[in-house]
This record gives sequence, structure tokens and C-alpha cells, in this order.
Amino acid sequence: MFGGRAPVLVLSQNTKRNSGRKVQVENINAGKQIADVIRTCLGPQAMLKMLMDPMGGIVMTNDGNAILREITVQHPAAKSMIEIARTQDEEVGDGTTSVIVLAGEMLVTAEQFLEQQIHPTIIIRQYKQALEDMVSLLEGPLSIPINKSDKTAMANVVKSCIGTKFIGKWADMAVKIALDAVSTVMLVEDGRTEIDLKRYAKVEKIPGSSIEESEVLYGVMINKDVTHPKMSRCIENPRIMLLDCPLEYKKGESQTNVEISGEVDFTRMLEIEEEHVRRVCEDIIALKPDLVITEKGVSDLAQHFLLKAGITALRRVRKSDNNRIARACGATIVHRTEELQESDIGKGCGLFEVKKLGDEYFTYLTKCTNPKACTILLRGASKDVLNETERNLQDAMQVARNIFLNPRLVPGGGAIEMAVAHQLLQKATHGPYRALAHTLEIIPRTLAQNCGANTIRTLTALRAKHASHTDTTKPCCWGIDGESGNLVEQGPDGVWEPLTVKLQVYKTAVETAILLLRIDDIVSGSKKQGEKNEPPKPSQVAEGHE
Repeated sequence: MFGGRAPVLVLSQNTKRNSGRKVQVENINAGKQIADVIRTCLGPQAMLKMLMDPMGGIVMTNDGNAILREITVQHPAAKSMIEIARTQDEEVGDGTTSVIVLAGEMLVTAEQFLEQQIHPTIIIRQYKQALEDMVSLLEGPLSIPINKSDKTAMANVVKSCIGTKFIGKWADMAVKIALDAVSTVMLVEDGRTEIDLKRYAKVEKIPGSSIEESEVLYGVMINKDVTHPKMSRCIENPRIMLLDCPLEYKKGESQTNVEISGEVDFTRMLEIEEEHVRRVCEDIIALKPDLVITEKGVSDLAQHFLLKAGITALRRVRKSDNNRIARACGATIVHRTEELQESDIGKGCGLFEVKKLGDEYFTYLTKCTNPKACTILLRGASKDVLNETERNLQDAMQVARNIFLNPRLVPGGGAIEMAVAHQLLQKATHGPYRALAHTLEIIPRTLAQNCGANTIRTLTALRAKHASHTDTTKPCCWGIDGESGNLVEQGPDGVWEPLTVKLQVYKTAVETAILLLRIDDIVSGSKKQGEKNEPPKPSQVAEGHE
């Protein structure tokens, strides 16, 4: 591959190289700075950040992932910290702020051991051991099961997730929307539960009216109007046909040249086009559908034939919307009209209607008998309010999804962090292991700080509560009330969090800290402006043996 020669490493004069302890300290500082930006966004008394994007738009949010997406950083370690918030959001949809705060604190804790000349590998080994113990504690005695059919208990858990967010004022409505959406989309097949929120729970944001008028539609809503003004706009129990092919004459695939020598030839061409469109429409009309939805175009001639047969048509519908309609009404998307069968027709939709909201027309396919897809209609005063509401609602739906998939809970308000820290400290023998246990206390400490409480006094009292807890079969539920900063015991109506979220937070935070501690060299070979691409001097080339 290299023509018989070993690969060549070129270190030019402008290649910047930092190594060893200096790089580790820089990485730790970068992680700490990112954590400091996010720290005030934890808990119900969280502050908002106002972000300006390059286009001049503004975003106001306290969602850790949304903030980090907008921040531009240069340092590679800071970029990897931002990446973990994205990972956390994609995996479980919640805990993005906690994971950054924890990872930053774990890095800062490691710094004291690096100063004592302890090798990073030893610190990493202790961190890994602590993570294994954390996972076994969380999956064992420190989490409790929840009954998925208990609506009140499920609602309390989702409510605790959105209590810290902007949408907290309308918590009951948001919880109902989240639970309804998740239970609608849930599909159980062969003992396996699948909840695909991204694909089948679409959020439609329409400015105007108030947030209280938001609702879950058991079916699909799309921003389309009928193709012809005389077509029916309200049909009960429609027979729905979904197509993925154009209802118009197919143009040549590549550059097609047609030579016309006489007037008759041109007339014959138009006749062939018309015959093709008529044949396609006859295939459709034979099955007597009430509504035809296609992802491609519908020609004027096809509209004429369909209108005569009393069929309503929608065109240029997105593929993702078509898939949702197929799942909601039980239809099959057909790619060629010649292959249409009675079994492809969707009969599961109760009502098709076109409504006007604001200045635009929207098609509703609702009252479905067994919809496995839904649309969440969000109303609000402005686009900023709607965007923030959508971000919060996505978190709520992800939390509901996590409980349905893994129905185990841990106490919130910093209680589980203190419980895990207390258990780890009893096992701890080495410095880094003990230090990692202490880092978990950053979550209750930050909650207390954000409330304006006396941090030292509150944490000392909380430690005492956990130290006096003797029942090993269940977790100690004493945590911090995020509103007032006082100690509170999380009862049945308290703050509870899904086990899945906590496990992911700890795994991601510890593994990121380990990854950044492993780095002892940063090499960047960027060219200075105006520098010519000159061949390297012999002294700058490190060559392998031939």
C-alpha cells in the first residue's frame, strides 16, 4: 500500500505539541469551565440562559443539551464534554445537566491525585471499580419497582422531571400529553416492547391561542390541503389509500429527445400521456377509496378523474408523515397502482377533515381505532415559547418511555447520590475511590446552592440522615427540596427518577472522566496563514525502516 515503504510521520515546525501533566491539567480545566456554565441550570430554581445564535435569533432555556448545542468551543476536551450531553439526550432524553456537572467534578477531583504524582492509570482503575459498584448498588437495593398500570405513580415521576422546566406551570397537562403519547406509540410484539417516539410521535407547533389548548391527537395531522377546491373536506370512516408513485405522466428518467415530424405525432404523444394517467386513475377508482394520499405529484387530469369518482386527493406528503398515516389507519404504502389490492386500503381512521388554523390549512386524520402513531398539537404565544415547550415535552416523553421499558425508580432531589456515596465510602480503601464517592455529593450541593440555602449546614444534616439509615433493603429517601433548599423525605408523592436515566448519567460521566484522563498528548498540525506547502527538511522527518 505504501510502495514498500513504512508510513512517514512528518513533524513540521508549526506542529503544536503539548504533552504530559500540562495537557491533563488543561483538559481538566476545560471540563470544569463547561460544568460551571451549566451548574446553575440544575433543579427547580434553575436559572435560564439566553443564547444568541449567529443568525441573530435568541434561545432562552435551562435545558443543558440545548445550551451546549449553541455554545462554540475550541478546546478538544470541552468538545468531548459537549458530546456527552448529546449522548445522554439521545439515549434517555433526560439528565443532560447532571451528567456534565458530575463529569466536570470527577475531573477536578482527579487533579489533586495527579499533583501527588499518582499515575493516571491507577486513578482510572479506581474510577472503573467505583462505577461497577455504583451500577450494582443502583440495580440492587437502591432502586424500587413501580407498577406500570398505576397512572398516579407514573404521573408523579414524569411531573418530577418537568418540575424544573419552563413547562412546569402546566405540569398536569404536560404529564397527561407525555403519558398518552407514549402509551399510544408503544408496540408490543413477541414479548418485546418498542417505543419509537422520534418516528411516530410528531410534535406540531402552531403559534396562537394558549398553551392550555395543546392536545394529543390519536392519529395524524399534516400541513396539507386537498388538491382541488371541490373535493370533499370532511369524510367519516374514510377508506384511505397511500401511494408512493406520481399520479401524472412520467417524464423521461435522463435527457430524452423526441423527434416530431408531423402534427399527428404530437397529438398521439398527448393521447399516450392521457391514456397513462387514465389507466392509473382507473386502477385507483376500482378499489373505491374515499381518500388518496401520495408522496409525489397529482396532475390536473388525474384530479379531474378522481373528482368525478368522488375521491379526495392529497399530494406531496412527506415520507415520514406517510409512514405515520400508514401505522395509524392500518394502510399499506403502495409503489405501483397496478399492484393495488383491497388489503392495502386503510379502514382504521374514524374522521378525515381539513381545518384552518391561523393562515394555513391542516389535514386531520383522527379517531383511529388502534393508532400506533400520534401527533401532539402544541399551541403557544410565540415561537420561543413553543420551542422551549417542545424541548421540555420531549424530555417528559423520554422519561415516560424509560419507565415503560424499565419500571424501576430511584429517589430524586440528591437522595440517591447521597445514598450511593454513603455506601461507596463504607467500602472505600483507596484515595481515588473515596474521592469519586465524594464527587456524587455535587448534585445535592448544587441543588442547595441554586436555592440560596446554607450549603455546608444542609449537606452536613443530609449526611447525618443517610448515616443513621439502617434498613439495607430500601434506599434512604432523604434529599433536598429543590424549591426551598430544606431537607425532605421523598414519599410516594415526592420526586422520583427513572433508574435508566441515573445509570446512564453515572456511566457516561465516569467514562468521560476516564477518557480525558487517558489523554497525555495533544498534537495539532494546522498551517499558519500564508505559509507555502514546502517539502519538509530532513531533520523534520521521522521515517520508518524500509
